[in-house]
Amino acid sequence: MRLTSHNPATGEVVWSGSVTDRDDVRNAVAIARDGLATWIAAGPDHRIAVLQRFAELAKQHADELAALVTTEAGKMPSDAAGEVKLLPGKVASTITQWQKRQQEVFDVSPGVKARLRFKPIGVLAVFGPFNFPMHLPNGHIVPALLAGNAVVFKPSDHTPACGERLASLFHEAGVPSNVLQIVQGGRETGEALVDSDVDGVLFTGSEAAGEAISKRLRYDQILALELGGNSPIVVHDPHHPRDVDEAIDLVLQSAFISSGQRCTCARRLIVTNAAPPDLLDRLAAGIKQIRVGRPGDSPEPLVGPLISEEAARSVLAAQRALLDAGATSLVTCSLDAEAEASGSEPDPTQNPKLPLRRPRTVVSPGLLDVTGIDAPDEEVFGPLLQLIRVDSLEDAIREAKRTRFGLAAGIVCRERDDYERFASSVDAGCINWNRPLTGASGALPFGGVGRSGNFRPAGATAIDYCMTPVASLEAE
Repeated sequence: MRLTSHNPATGEVVWSGSVTDRDDVRNAVAIARDGLATWIAAGPDHRIAVLQRFAELAKQHADELAALVTTEAGKMPSDAAGEVKLLPGKVASTITQWQKRQQEVFDVSPGVKARLRFKPIGVLAVFGPFNFPMHLPNGHIVPALLAGNAVVFKPSDHTPACGERLASLFHEAGVPSNVLQIVQGGRETGEALVDSDVDGVLFTGSEAAGEAISKRLRYDQILALELGGNSPIVVHDPHHPRDVDEAIDLVLQSAFISSGQRCTCARRLIVTNAAPPDLLDRLAAGIKQIRVGRPGDSPEPLVGPLISEEAARSVLAAQRALLDAGATSLVTCSLDAEAEASGSEPDPTQNPKLPLRRPRTVVSPGLLDVTGIDAPDEEVFGPLLQLIRVDSLEDAIREAKRTRFGLAAGIVCRERDDYERFASSVDAGCINWNRPLTGASGALPFGGVGRSGNFRPAGATAIDYCMTPVASLEAE
């Protein structure tokens, strides 16, 4: 059975290879387990040196890696370059966090000392998503390897080439091939990996997939889930013209960066009566001015291809369902006109790797007013923002809390007291003030609560779910 990935902007074949079947998945896990003892015995200093070499290789190959992310994931060049720049930084921050957790021996009573040591979990399965096909799996793989674990890595079936290249960099840096195995495929391969003899699963992806994984695991297997969200951004009381412009810019960045294909993107815009009356008209005008196109267009668009035609259809179907339920369109999402009109271009006779037509993956950004309707609490993974009008900050907080998700939330307001009320009331792993929802620091934990994750956040604390603490009392 074959797996093929395509450029979302052109339809060109990027990668083609064999799907890893169930027997080969089990074999990959067995190989990783065989390599585990040697990797542990190599010691932390050796593992740190290998990961630092990986960081240097990631810097040296940054342009190549970014070009591959653009080609296979459809990201704009600047967005892809920003993702790749995060790879070496993850190594440095993980080493720092690991060092902070190394405890010295201390006295607890006369003649008795306490010692805290850490041991690796074992063989960990890492699942990578398509929207950050290098950065997000790297965020699991680096701490897993530093802690002494072996890894079996399954990239998204949309971005197998990115995953393969990431794994090859680790191998080139000195991670033994039997310590980092890669398997390729879709759902069946993923199920086979979860069902295999792994000691834990580190997963980034959809809520539905995360729930399915959790149901297949035993209680003694670790599970780290970073899932999606239905994240709110509240605009409360910007009144100075500059503040209004900044508020609009924050909303646009929060909702539409990476074509809305970030798990932290704002899906719900909640506006109070304290906001200026012309805010929404100006916001709608700003959305209509967003550049939409494909990688290589100049100037570079903000919104480009979604990962697949299925993803594009899903956004348009969500919009239609909301309109049918009574929503009002302020700006309507639509398939890019060029994509619809492209027909059989580009000519496949000139390049047999190209499809008969350019894929219809580019969806322009939209804003729907869903005030007063029963909008489903779902993550629409694309450039569609839902507006909810409320009277007061208290109403905005209640509305923000009306979700089973809890990944990100944010508020635009002048007074710190209002921000503190919001932050103390809303359940989310990441809460920002006068900053885009999509901004996060690698020096902080990252992850969500509720249906957005399982309280094992990534970011700075990823090393914690890759190690088992062992407490010892020792007689002198």
